[in-house]
Amino acid sequence: MKRTITTLGALMATATPAIAAGATETEGMSLITILLIGVGGLIVVSQLIPAIILLRGIVKGLFGVTVRKPL
Repeated sequence: MKRTITTLGALMATATPAIAAGATETEGMSLITILLIGVGGLIVVSQLIPAIILLRGIVKGLFGVTVRKPL
């Protein structure tokens, strides 16, 4: 058993650089990847608009002038 594990370990150690090398050319991004990144960016930008409006309301409420009516 020990001999088998040692043999398999030696084979995996020598084969690892070949597996890690992969293809010699790098391929560009596919259309689905570009669309996924685009949709993610659109979601982030669309969430910024309500956040800016909310932040403006908070700042206005903290530093704005309030008029109190007498009872």
